[in-house]
Amino acid sequence: MKDPQQESRKLEKISPFELKDELIDLATGKKRMTRSMLDAGRGNPNWIAAAPREAFFALGQFAITESRRVWDEGDLAGMPSRTGMAERFSHYVKEHQQTPGIHLLKDIVDYGIHTKQFEPDAWLYELVDGIIGDNYPNPDRMLVRTEQVVHDFLLKAMCSGVTGCGNFDLFAVEGATAAMCYIFETFYKNHLLPRGSKIALMVPIFPPYIEIPELPNNAYDLVKIRATEFDEEGHHTWQYPADELDKLKDKDIKALFVVNPSNPPSVALNKESVEKIIDIVKEHNPDLMIISDDVYGTFVEGFRSLMVDLPYNTIGVYSFSKYFGVTGWRLGTIAINENNVFDKLIKELPEEKRNELNIRYSSLTPDPAELKFIDRIVADSRDVALNHTAGLSTPQQIQMALFSIFAMLDKENKYKKKTNDILTRRMVLLYEGLGLPKKHLPNDADYYTEIDLEIWCKLHFEEGFLEYLQTHYKPVDILYRLAERSSIVLMSGEGFMAPEWSIRVSLANLEDKAYSQIGQELKKVLDDYLVEWKKSN
Repeated sequence: MKDPQQESRKLEKISPFELKDELIDLATGKKRMTRSMLDAGRGNPNWIAAAPREAFFALGQFAITESRRVWDEGDLAGMPSRTGMAERFSHYVKEHQQTPGIHLLKDIVDYGIHTKQFEPDAWLYELVDGIIGDNYPNPDRMLVRTEQVVHDFLLKAMCSGVTGCGNFDLFAVEGATAAMCYIFETFYKNHLLPRGSKIALMVPIFPPYIEIPELPNNAYDLVKIRATEFDEEGHHTWQYPADELDKLKDKDIKALFVVNPSNPPSVALNKESVEKIIDIVKEHNPDLMIISDDVYGTFVEGFRSLMVDLPYNTIGVYSFSKYFGVTGWRLGTIAINENNVFDKLIKELPEEKRNELNIRYSSLTPDPAELKFIDRIVADSRDVALNHTAGLSTPQQIQMALFSIFAMLDKENKYKKKTNDILTRRMVLLYEGLGLPKKHLPNDADYYTEIDLEIWCKLHFEEGFLEYLQTHYKPVDILYRLAERSSIVLMSGEGFMAPEWSIRVSLANLEDKAYSQIGQELKKVLDDYLVEWKKSN
Protein backbone atom coordinates (compact mmCIF):
# COMPACT_ATOMS: atom_id res chain seq x y z
CA MET A 1 0.00 0.00 0.00
CA LYS A 2 1.34 3.43 -0.92
CA ASP A 3 2.30 5.79 1.89
CA PRO A 4 0.26 9.00 1.33
CA GLN A 5 2.98 11.14 2.86
CA GLN A 6 5.67 9.69 0.59
CA GLU A 7 3.40 10.15 -2.42
CA SER A 8 2.75 13.79 -1.57
CA ARG A 9 6.47 14.53 -1.13
CA LYS A 10 7.09 13.42 -4.72
CA LEU A 11 4.92 16.34 -5.81
CA GLU A 12 6.61 18.93 -3.64
CA LYS A 13 8.97 20.58 -6.13
CA ILE A 14 6.97 20.59 -9.36
CA SER A 15 5.21 23.64 -10.78
CA PRO A 16 2.05 24.56 -8.84
CA PHE A 17 0.00 24.07 -12.00
CA GLU A 18 1.43 20.58 -12.55
CA LEU A 19 0.84 19.85 -8.86
CA LYS A 20 -2.78 20.93 -9.31
CA ASP A 21 -3.24 18.35 -12.09
CA GLU A 22 -1.83 15.62 -9.85
CA LEU A 23 -4.21 16.62 -7.08
CA ILE A 24 -7.13 16.55 -9.53
CA ASP A 25 -6.22 12.95 -10.43
CA LEU A 26 -6.18 12.13 -6.74
CA ALA A 27 -9.45 13.95 -6.05
CA THR A 28 -11.24 12.11 -8.87
CA GLY A 29 -9.89 8.61 -8.12
CA LYS A 30 -12.14 5.57 -8.39
CA LYS A 31 -12.91 5.49 -4.67
CA ARG A 32 -14.16 9.08 -4.86
CA MET A 33 -16.41 8.85 -7.91
CA THR A 34 -19.50 9.20 -5.71
CA ARG A 35 -18.71 12.79 -4.75
CA SER A 36 -18.11 15.91 -6.77
CA MET A 37 -14.65 17.43 -7.04
CA LEU A 38 -14.25 21.05 -6.00
CA ASP A 39 -11.35 22.53 -7.95
CA ALA A 40 -10.53 25.97 -6.56
CA GLY A 41 -7.01 25.73 -7.93
CA ARG A 42 -7.47 27.38 -11.32
CA GLY A 43 -8.61 30.96 -11.77
CA ASN A 44 -11.04 30.46 -14.65
CA PRO A 45 -14.26 32.34 -13.72
CA ASN A 46 -17.64 30.59 -13.84
CA TRP A 47 -19.40 33.68 -15.23
CA ILE A 48 -19.37 35.19 -18.71
CA ALA A 49 -20.18 38.61 -20.11
CA ALA A 50 -23.27 37.53 -22.05
CA ALA A 51 -24.46 40.82 -23.57
CA PRO A 52 -21.35 41.58 -25.68
CA ARG A 53 -21.34 37.97 -26.86
CA GLU A 54 -24.92 38.36 -28.06
CA ALA A 55 -23.82 41.48 -29.91
CA PHE A 56 -20.94 39.51 -31.43
CA PHE A 57 -23.23 36.81 -32.79
CA ALA A 58 -25.73 39.41 -34.02
CA LEU A 59 -22.86 41.08 -35.87
CA GLY A 60 -21.93 37.70 -37.34
CA GLN A 61 -25.41 37.24 -38.76
CA PHE A 62 -25.33 40.68 -40.33
CA ALA A 63 -21.88 39.94 -41.75
CA ILE A 64 -23.14 36.77 -43.44
CA THR A 65 -25.97 38.73 -45.10
CA GLU A 66 -23.36 41.19 -46.36
CA SER A 67 -21.27 38.37 -47.79
CA ARG A 68 -24.24 36.74 -49.51
CA ARG A 69 -25.31 40.10 -50.93
CA VAL A 70 -22.06 40.20 -52.92
CA TRP A 71 -22.09 36.57 -54.07
CA ASP A 72 -24.56 33.90 -53.04
CA GLU A 73 -24.06 30.41 -54.44
CA GLY A 74 -25.51 28.09 -51.81
CA ASP A 75 -22.72 27.11 -49.43
CA LEU A 76 -20.44 29.71 -51.01
CA ALA A 77 -20.57 33.47 -50.50
CA GLY A 78 -18.42 36.47 -51.39
CA MET A 79 -16.28 38.93 -49.51
CA PRO A 80 -18.30 41.82 -48.02
CA SER A 81 -18.25 45.20 -49.77
CA ARG A 82 -17.63 48.42 -47.85
CA THR A 83 -19.68 50.88 -49.93
CA GLY A 84 -23.05 51.69 -48.33
CA MET A 85 -22.60 49.23 -45.49
CA ALA A 86 -23.57 51.67 -42.71
CA GLU A 87 -26.91 52.40 -44.38
CA ARG A 88 -27.59 48.70 -44.90
CA PHE A 89 -26.80 48.07 -41.23
CA SER A 90 -29.40 50.66 -40.18
CA HIS A 91 -32.04 48.87 -42.25
CA TYR A 92 -30.93 45.50 -40.87
CA VAL A 93 -31.33 46.70 -37.28
CA LYS A 94 -34.88 47.96 -37.97
CA GLU A 95 -35.84 44.62 -39.50
CA HIS A 96 -34.28 42.47 -36.73
CA GLN A 97 -35.45 44.15 -33.54
CA GLN A 98 -36.01 40.78 -31.82
CA THR A 99 -32.51 39.47 -32.49
CA PRO A 100 -30.61 39.03 -29.18
CA GLY A 101 -27.81 41.56 -28.94
CA ILE A 102 -28.97 43.75 -31.82
CA HIS A 103 -29.65 46.83 -29.66
CA LEU A 104 -26.28 46.65 -27.93
CA LEU A 105 -24.65 46.12 -31.33
CA LYS A 106 -26.30 49.30 -32.61
CA ASP A 107 -25.01 51.20 -29.54
CA ILE A 108 -21.53 49.80 -30.17
CA VAL A 109 -21.62 50.90 -33.80
CA ASP A 110 -22.91 54.32 -32.73
CA TYR A 111 -20.03 54.63 -30.25
CA GLY A 112 -17.60 54.33 -33.13
CA ILE A 113 -19.50 56.76 -35.35
CA HIS A 114 -20.50 59.44 -32.85
CA THR A 115 -17.94 59.19 -30.01
CA LYS A 116 -14.87 58.19 -32.02
CA GLN A 117 -15.92 59.99 -35.23
CA PHE A 118 -15.12 56.99 -37.41
CA GLU A 119 -16.27 57.17 -41.01
CA PRO A 120 -19.43 54.98 -40.84
CA ASP A 121 -18.75 52.67 -43.78
CA ALA A 122 -15.10 52.21 -42.77
CA TRP A 123 -16.09 51.33 -39.19
CA LEU A 124 -18.81 48.88 -40.23
CA TYR A 125 -16.48 47.30 -42.76
CA GLU A 126 -13.77 46.75 -40.15
CA LEU A 127 -16.30 45.03 -37.88
CA VAL A 128 -17.89 42.94 -40.64
CA ASP A 129 -14.75 41.95 -42.51
CA GLY A 130 -13.04 41.30 -39.18
CA ILE A 131 -15.71 38.93 -37.88
CA ILE A 132 -15.88 37.14 -41.24
CA GLY A 133 -12.09 36.65 -40.97
CA ASP A 134 -11.41 36.58 -44.70
CA ASN A 135 -8.33 38.82 -44.63
CA TYR A 136 -5.01 38.88 -42.83
CA PRO A 137 -4.93 41.28 -39.87
CA ASN A 138 -4.02 44.69 -41.29
CA PRO A 139 -2.12 46.36 -39.75
CA ASP A 140 -0.64 43.16 -38.33
CA ARG A 141 -0.17 44.75 -34.90
CA MET A 142 -3.88 45.56 -34.51
CA LEU A 143 -6.83 46.69 -36.60
CA VAL A 144 -6.86 50.51 -36.72
CA ARG A 145 -10.24 51.34 -35.16
CA THR A 146 -10.24 48.30 -32.89
CA GLU A 147 -6.98 49.54 -31.40
CA GLN A 148 -8.55 52.90 -30.63
CA VAL A 149 -11.59 51.52 -28.80
CA VAL A 150 -9.50 49.01 -26.83
CA HIS A 151 -7.24 51.95 -25.93
CA ASP A 152 -10.33 53.72 -24.54
CA PHE A 153 -11.17 50.70 -22.40
CA LEU A 154 -7.64 50.31 -21.06
CA LEU A 155 -7.54 53.96 -20.02
CA LYS A 156 -10.83 53.48 -18.17
CA ALA A 157 -10.08 50.11 -16.58
CA MET A 158 -6.33 50.26 -15.99
CA CYS A 159 -5.66 53.95 -15.66
CA SER A 160 -8.74 55.11 -13.73
CA GLY A 161 -9.66 57.28 -16.70
CA VAL A 162 -6.42 59.30 -16.56
CA THR A 163 -5.52 60.65 -20.01
CA GLY A 164 -2.42 62.70 -19.20
CA CYS A 165 -0.06 59.74 -19.54
CA GLY A 166 0.03 59.97 -23.33
CA ASN A 167 -0.97 57.50 -26.01
CA PHE A 168 -0.13 53.83 -26.06
CA ASP A 169 0.58 51.58 -29.02
CA LEU A 170 -1.25 48.28 -28.64
CA PHE A 171 -0.46 44.79 -29.90
CA ALA A 172 -3.39 42.34 -29.75
CA VAL A 173 -2.10 38.95 -28.62
CA GLU A 174 -3.32 35.48 -27.61
CA GLY A 175 -3.85 36.33 -23.94
CA ALA A 176 -1.35 37.46 -21.33
CA THR A 177 0.59 34.22 -21.66
CA ALA A 178 1.49 35.03 -25.27
CA ALA A 179 2.36 38.57 -24.19
CA MET A 180 4.87 37.22 -21.68
CA CYS A 181 6.51 34.93 -24.23
CA TYR A 182 6.72 37.63 -26.89
CA ILE A 183 8.11 40.29 -24.53
CA PHE A 184 10.82 38.03 -23.12
CA GLU A 185 11.81 36.96 -26.63
CA THR A 186 12.17 40.52 -27.94
CA PHE A 187 14.03 41.66 -24.84
CA TYR A 188 16.53 38.90 -25.49
CA LYS A 189 16.77 39.33 -29.28
CA ASN A 190 17.30 43.10 -28.94
CA HIS A 191 20.03 42.81 -26.29
CA LEU A 192 17.96 44.57 -23.63
CA LEU A 193 18.02 41.51 -21.38
CA PRO A 194 20.95 39.35 -22.47
CA ARG A 195 21.60 36.02 -20.80
CA GLY A 196 22.54 36.45 -17.13
CA SER A 197 20.99 39.92 -16.72
CA LYS A 198 19.78 40.94 -13.28
CA ILE A 199 16.00 41.29 -13.06
CA ALA A 200 13.64 41.93 -10.16
CA LEU A 201 10.39 40.11 -9.38
CA MET A 202 7.78 41.45 -6.99
CA VAL A 203 6.74 38.28 -5.18
CA PRO A 204 4.41 36.47 -4.71
CA ILE A 205 3.96 36.30 -8.48
CA PHE A 206 2.46 34.13 -11.24
CA PRO A 207 4.92 31.18 -11.57
CA PRO A 208 5.86 31.60 -15.28
CA TYR A 209 7.47 34.94 -14.38
CA ILE A 210 9.74 32.85 -12.16
CA GLU A 211 10.17 29.88 -14.47
CA ILE A 212 10.86 31.69 -17.79
CA PRO A 213 13.86 33.64 -16.41
CA GLU A 214 15.30 30.38 -15.07
CA LEU A 215 15.26 28.65 -18.45
CA PRO A 216 18.80 27.71 -19.57
CA ASN A 217 18.79 30.19 -22.47
CA ASN A 218 18.00 33.03 -20.06
CA ALA A 219 19.68 32.16 -16.75
CA TYR A 220 18.77 35.55 -15.32
CA ASP A 221 19.94 36.70 -11.91
CA LEU A 222 16.69 37.05 -9.95
CA VAL A 223 16.23 39.66 -7.23
CA LYS A 224 13.08 39.08 -5.19
CA ILE A 225 11.12 42.07 -3.89
CA ARG A 226 9.02 40.46 -1.14
CA ALA A 227 5.59 41.54 0.14
CA THR A 228 6.48 41.09 3.82
CA GLU A 229 4.37 43.75 5.51
CA PHE A 230 2.06 42.73 8.39
CA ASP A 231 -0.66 44.64 10.16
CA GLU A 232 -0.77 45.27 13.92
CA GLU A 233 -2.58 41.95 14.49
CA GLY A 234 0.05 39.89 12.69
CA HIS A 235 -1.82 39.33 9.41
CA HIS A 236 -0.36 39.79 5.93
CA THR A 237 -1.18 43.02 4.12
CA TRP A 238 0.66 41.75 1.01
CA GLN A 239 2.34 45.12 0.60
CA TYR A 240 6.04 45.91 0.13
CA PRO A 241 8.13 47.57 2.83
CA ALA A 242 10.47 50.38 1.84
CA ASP A 243 13.62 48.33 2.42
CA GLU A 244 12.43 45.71 -0.09
CA LEU A 245 11.62 48.33 -2.71
CA ASP A 246 15.01 49.96 -2.11
CA LYS A 247 16.58 46.97 -3.85
CA LEU A 248 15.42 48.58 -7.09
CA LYS A 249 17.96 51.37 -6.63
CA ASP A 250 20.56 48.95 -7.95
CA LYS A 251 21.21 50.12 -11.53
CA ASP A 252 22.35 46.63 -12.44
CA ILE A 253 18.70 45.60 -12.22
CA LYS A 254 17.55 46.01 -15.80
CA ALA A 255 13.91 44.98 -15.53
CA LEU A 256 11.13 44.67 -12.98
CA PHE A 257 8.26 42.19 -13.37
CA VAL A 258 5.11 42.81 -11.37
CA VAL A 259 1.62 41.30 -11.34
CA ASN A 260 -0.65 44.05 -10.05
CA PRO A 261 -2.94 43.15 -8.31
CA SER A 262 -0.75 40.31 -7.17
CA ASN A 263 -1.22 36.61 -7.82
CA PRO A 264 -2.03 34.84 -5.55
CA PRO A 265 -2.83 37.40 -2.80
CA SER A 266 -4.90 39.44 -5.26
CA VAL A 267 -3.96 42.79 -3.70
CA ALA A 268 -2.96 45.89 -5.69
CA LEU A 269 0.06 48.03 -4.85
CA ASN A 270 -0.85 50.72 -2.35
CA LYS A 271 -0.22 54.41 -2.93
CA GLU A 272 2.90 54.43 -0.73
CA SER A 273 4.56 51.63 -2.71
CA VAL A 274 3.73 53.23 -6.04
CA GLU A 275 5.15 56.57 -4.91
CA LYS A 276 8.27 54.82 -3.66
CA ILE A 277 8.78 53.04 -7.00
CA ILE A 278 8.25 56.32 -8.88
CA ASP A 279 10.88 58.02 -6.73
CA ILE A 280 13.38 55.18 -7.18
CA VAL A 281 12.98 55.15 -10.96
CA LYS A 282 13.29 58.92 -11.30
CA GLU A 283 16.15 59.39 -8.84
CA HIS A 284 18.15 56.16 -9.01
CA ASN A 285 17.24 53.85 -11.91
CA PRO A 286 15.74 55.91 -14.76
CA ASP A 287 16.27 53.20 -17.40
CA LEU A 288 14.46 50.48 -15.43
CA MET A 289 12.19 48.46 -17.71
CA ILE A 290 8.91 47.54 -16.02
CA ILE A 291 6.46 44.89 -17.15
CA SER A 292 3.16 45.19 -15.29
CA ASP A 293 0.63 42.38 -15.72
CA ASP A 294 -2.66 44.00 -14.67
CA VAL A 295 -5.23 41.29 -15.45
CA TYR A 296 -6.94 41.57 -12.02
CA GLY A 297 -7.00 45.37 -11.99
CA THR A 298 -10.60 45.45 -13.24
CA PHE A 299 -11.71 44.02 -9.86
CA VAL A 300 -10.23 46.89 -7.81
CA GLU A 301 -12.13 50.15 -7.48
CA GLY A 302 -10.12 53.09 -8.80
CA PHE A 303 -7.24 50.86 -9.93
CA ARG A 304 -4.18 52.61 -11.42
CA SER A 305 -1.61 50.64 -13.33
CA LEU A 306 2.04 51.66 -13.32
CA MET A 307 1.30 52.52 -16.96
CA VAL A 308 -0.21 55.75 -15.59
CA ASP A 309 2.47 56.81 -13.16
CA LEU A 310 5.52 55.52 -15.04
CA PRO A 311 4.34 55.43 -18.67
CA TYR A 312 7.86 55.95 -20.04
CA ASN A 313 9.19 52.82 -18.31
CA THR A 314 6.22 50.45 -18.28
CA ILE A 315 4.89 47.80 -20.62
CA GLY A 316 1.27 47.10 -19.69
CA VAL A 317 -0.04 43.57 -20.15
CA TYR A 318 -3.77 42.94 -19.93
CA SER A 319 -5.87 39.84 -20.53
CA PHE A 320 -9.63 39.98 -21.06
CA SER A 321 -9.96 36.42 -19.76
CA LYS A 322 -10.90 36.93 -16.12
CA TYR A 323 -13.18 39.97 -16.19
CA PHE A 324 -15.26 38.92 -19.19
CA GLY A 325 -15.08 35.16 -18.63
CA VAL A 326 -13.29 34.64 -21.91
CA THR A 327 -10.25 32.41 -21.30
CA GLY A 328 -11.10 30.27 -24.33
CA TRP A 329 -10.98 33.25 -26.70
CA ARG A 330 -7.32 34.04 -25.83
CA LEU A 331 -7.65 37.84 -25.84
CA GLY A 332 -4.88 40.06 -24.53
CA THR A 333 -2.95 43.24 -25.22
CA ILE A 334 0.55 44.58 -24.91
CA ALA A 335 0.54 48.36 -24.38
CA ILE A 336 3.64 50.53 -24.74
CA ASN A 337 3.66 54.31 -24.54
CA GLU A 338 4.61 56.14 -27.72
CA ASN A 339 7.47 57.73 -25.76
CA ASN A 340 9.32 54.91 -24.00
CA VAL A 341 12.60 53.74 -22.54
CA PHE A 342 12.74 50.61 -24.71
CA ASP A 343 13.19 52.55 -27.96
CA LYS A 344 15.78 54.73 -26.21
CA LEU A 345 17.82 51.78 -24.95
CA ILE A 346 17.91 50.16 -28.39
CA LYS A 347 19.26 53.39 -29.92
CA GLU A 348 21.99 53.45 -27.21
CA LEU A 349 23.24 49.92 -27.92
CA PRO A 350 26.84 49.56 -29.15
CA GLU A 351 27.18 50.06 -32.90
CA GLU A 352 27.99 46.38 -33.51
CA LYS A 353 24.72 45.26 -31.89
CA ARG A 354 22.69 47.96 -33.64
CA ASN A 355 24.08 46.84 -36.98
CA GLU A 356 23.16 43.24 -36.15
CA LEU A 357 19.59 44.30 -35.35
CA ASN A 358 19.38 46.40 -38.51
CA ILE A 359 20.17 43.26 -40.50
CA ARG A 360 17.61 41.25 -38.49
CA TYR A 361 14.76 43.64 -39.31
CA SER A 362 15.94 44.86 -42.73
CA SER A 363 13.23 42.93 -44.59
CA LEU A 364 10.52 44.97 -42.84
CA THR A 365 11.53 48.56 -43.54
CA PRO A 366 14.20 50.58 -45.38
CA ASP A 367 15.13 52.17 -42.03
CA PRO A 368 15.17 49.31 -39.45
CA ALA A 369 16.98 51.49 -36.90
CA GLU A 370 13.72 53.45 -36.46
CA LEU A 371 11.53 50.38 -36.00
CA LYS A 372 9.61 50.75 -32.73
CA PHE A 373 10.14 48.25 -29.96
CA ILE A 374 6.49 47.18 -30.09
CA ASP A 375 6.76 46.51 -33.83
CA ARG A 376 9.85 44.43 -33.11
CA ILE A 377 7.70 42.36 -30.75
CA VAL A 378 5.19 41.81 -33.57
CA ALA A 379 7.94 40.76 -35.98
CA ASP A 380 9.66 38.49 -33.46
CA SER A 381 6.35 36.79 -32.72
CA ARG A 382 6.63 35.36 -36.26
CA ASP A 383 10.42 35.03 -36.39
CA VAL A 384 10.57 38.22 -38.52
CA ALA A 385 10.44 36.33 -41.81
CA LEU A 386 6.71 35.68 -41.35
CA ASN A 387 5.86 39.16 -40.14
CA HIS A 388 3.44 39.60 -43.05
CA THR A 389 1.19 36.94 -41.44
CA ALA A 390 1.53 38.21 -37.89
CA GLY A 391 -1.28 39.43 -35.67
CA LEU A 392 -4.19 38.09 -33.67
CA SER A 393 -7.04 36.66 -35.77
CA THR A 394 -9.51 39.33 -36.78
CA PRO A 395 -12.60 37.66 -35.23
CA GLN A 396 -10.75 37.65 -31.90
CA GLN A 397 -9.93 41.33 -32.32
CA ILE A 398 -13.55 42.18 -33.09
CA GLN A 399 -14.74 40.35 -29.98
CA MET A 400 -12.14 42.37 -28.04
CA ALA A 401 -13.54 45.60 -29.52
CA LEU A 402 -17.10 44.66 -28.56
CA PHE A 403 -16.07 43.84 -24.99
CA SER A 404 -14.25 47.15 -24.77
CA ILE A 405 -17.11 49.30 -26.01
CA PHE A 406 -19.59 47.35 -23.86
CA ALA A 407 -17.50 48.40 -20.84
CA MET A 408 -17.25 51.99 -22.07
CA LEU A 409 -21.05 52.21 -22.48
CA ASP A 410 -21.53 50.91 -18.93
CA LYS A 411 -21.21 54.36 -17.35
CA GLU A 412 -22.39 53.18 -13.91
CA ASN A 413 -20.09 50.12 -13.95
CA LYS A 414 -23.01 47.78 -13.34
CA TYR A 415 -21.16 44.78 -14.77
CA LYS A 416 -18.08 45.51 -12.65
CA LYS A 417 -20.23 45.70 -9.52
CA LYS A 418 -21.83 42.34 -10.31
CA THR A 419 -18.47 40.59 -10.66
CA ASN A 420 -17.12 42.23 -7.50
CA ASP A 421 -20.23 41.26 -5.56
CA ILE A 422 -19.76 37.63 -6.59
CA LEU A 423 -16.17 37.56 -5.34
CA THR A 424 -16.92 39.38 -2.08
CA ARG A 425 -19.81 37.03 -1.31
CA ARG A 426 -17.64 33.95 -1.87
CA MET A 427 -14.82 35.36 0.23
CA VAL A 428 -17.20 35.80 3.17
CA LEU A 429 -18.53 32.24 2.81
CA LEU A 430 -15.01 30.77 2.67
CA TYR A 431 -13.86 32.49 5.85
CA GLU A 432 -17.09 31.65 7.64
CA GLY A 433 -16.39 28.00 6.80
CA LEU A 434 -12.86 28.35 8.12
CA GLY A 435 -14.17 29.90 11.30
CA LEU A 436 -11.82 32.84 10.78
CA PRO A 437 -12.45 36.58 10.70
CA LYS A 438 -11.97 38.07 7.22
CA LYS A 439 -10.41 41.50 7.27
CA HIS A 440 -10.99 43.77 4.32
CA LEU A 441 -7.63 44.61 2.78
CA PRO A 442 -7.37 47.96 0.99
CA ASN A 443 -6.85 47.45 -2.77
CA ASP A 444 -8.05 43.84 -2.52
CA ALA A 445 -9.39 42.36 -5.76
CA ASP A 446 -10.86 39.32 -3.92
CA TYR A 447 -10.22 37.17 -7.00
CA TYR A 448 -8.02 34.84 -4.97
CA THR A 449 -7.25 34.62 -1.31
CA GLU A 450 -3.96 33.45 0.12
CA ILE A 451 -4.33 31.54 3.41
CA ASP A 452 -1.10 31.38 5.39
CA LEU A 453 -1.45 28.24 7.51
CA GLU A 454 1.54 29.26 9.62
CA ILE A 455 -0.17 32.52 10.63
CA TRP A 456 -3.47 30.69 11.12
CA CYS A 457 -1.95 28.10 13.45
CA LYS A 458 0.07 30.71 15.33
CA LEU A 459 -2.93 32.94 16.02
CA HIS A 460 -5.80 30.45 16.36
CA PHE A 461 -4.37 27.12 17.65
CA GLU A 462 -2.66 26.04 20.84
CA GLU A 463 1.01 26.79 21.31
CA GLY A 464 3.19 23.93 20.13
CA PHE A 465 0.85 22.73 17.38
CA LEU A 466 2.57 24.73 14.64
CA GLU A 467 5.97 23.34 15.62
CA TYR A 468 4.57 19.79 15.46
CA LEU A 469 3.04 20.40 12.04
CA GLN A 470 6.25 21.88 10.60
CA THR A 471 8.38 19.09 12.09
CA HIS A 472 6.31 16.18 10.80
CA TYR A 473 4.68 17.46 7.63
CA LYS A 474 5.11 19.61 4.56
CA PRO A 475 2.49 21.96 3.08
CA VAL A 476 1.91 19.57 0.17
CA ASP A 477 0.80 16.92 2.69
CA ILE A 478 -2.17 19.10 3.60
CA LEU A 479 -3.14 19.59 -0.05
CA TYR A 480 -2.76 15.87 -0.67
CA ARG A 481 -4.94 14.94 2.31
CA LEU A 482 -7.58 17.51 1.35
CA ALA A 483 -7.78 16.12 -2.20
CA GLU A 484 -7.85 12.50 -1.06
CA ARG A 485 -10.44 12.89 1.70
CA SER A 486 -12.69 15.64 0.37
CA SER A 487 -12.01 15.85 -3.40
CA ILE A 488 -11.01 19.50 -2.94
CA VAL A 489 -8.15 20.87 -5.02
CA LEU A 490 -6.27 23.98 -3.88
CA MET A 491 -2.87 25.31 -4.92
CA SER A 492 0.32 25.70 -2.95
CA GLY A 493 1.48 29.28 -2.51
CA GLU A 494 5.15 28.30 -2.38
CA GLY A 495 5.34 27.89 -6.17
CA PHE A 496 4.28 31.55 -6.46
CA MET A 497 7.08 32.53 -4.04
CA ALA A 498 4.45 33.15 -1.38
CA PRO A 499 5.15 31.93 2.18
CA GLU A 500 5.94 28.21 2.29
CA TRP A 501 2.84 27.28 4.31
CA SER A 502 0.38 29.33 2.26
CA ILE A 503 -2.48 28.03 0.11
CA ARG A 504 -4.17 29.79 -2.80
CA VAL A 505 -7.94 29.57 -3.19
CA SER A 506 -9.61 30.86 -6.36
CA LEU A 507 -12.89 32.57 -5.58
CA ALA A 508 -13.92 32.79 -9.22
CA ASN A 509 -14.66 29.34 -10.52
CA LEU A 510 -17.12 27.52 -8.21
CA GLU A 511 -20.67 28.03 -7.03
CA ASP A 512 -21.08 30.11 -3.88
CA LYS A 513 -21.98 27.19 -1.61
CA ALA A 514 -18.74 25.41 -2.48
CA TYR A 515 -16.69 27.98 -0.60
CA SER A 516 -18.38 27.24 2.73
CA GLN A 517 -17.58 23.57 2.14
CA ILE A 518 -13.96 24.27 1.21
CA GLY A 519 -13.50 26.32 4.39
CA GLN A 520 -15.07 23.63 6.55
CA GLU A 521 -13.08 20.77 5.01
CA LEU A 522 -9.77 22.63 5.26
CA LYS A 523 -10.48 23.32 8.92
CA LYS A 524 -11.28 19.62 9.46
CA VAL A 525 -7.92 18.63 7.99
CA LEU A 526 -6.11 20.92 10.42
CA ASP A 527 -8.29 19.61 13.27
CA ASP A 528 -7.22 16.07 12.34
CA TYR A 529 -3.57 17.08 12.62
CA LEU A 530 -4.39 18.70 15.95
CA VAL A 531 -5.82 15.41 17.25
CA GLU A 532 -2.67 13.60 16.07
CA TRP A 533 -0.50 16.11 17.92
CA LYS A 534 -2.45 15.75 21.16
CA LYS A 535 -2.25 11.95 20.98
CA SER A 536 1.51 12.16 20.49
CA ASN A 537 2.00 14.25 23.65
